[in-house]
Amino acid sequence: MRVKCVICDTINQLSDDLPLAKKLRNRPIHTYMCPTCHDRIKENTDARIATGKFIFYKNSKLIENEF
Repeated sequence: MRVKCVICDTINQLSDDLPLAKKLRNRPIHTYMCPTCHDRIKENTDARIATGKFIFYKNSKLIENEF
């Protein structure tokens, strides 16, 4: 299955047997993000959390200093 990253528009190939491929086929609201973009966003988010000015809500609860 050919997939396109929503951020950088690179085209990657996924095996049809992967759960992610099935999710993308059956639910059009789900989007694909390449590993490079995913890692970059994760690093930037972790850096923002480390500044202490970023409030991270998870399951409607405020999580402080858990990271």
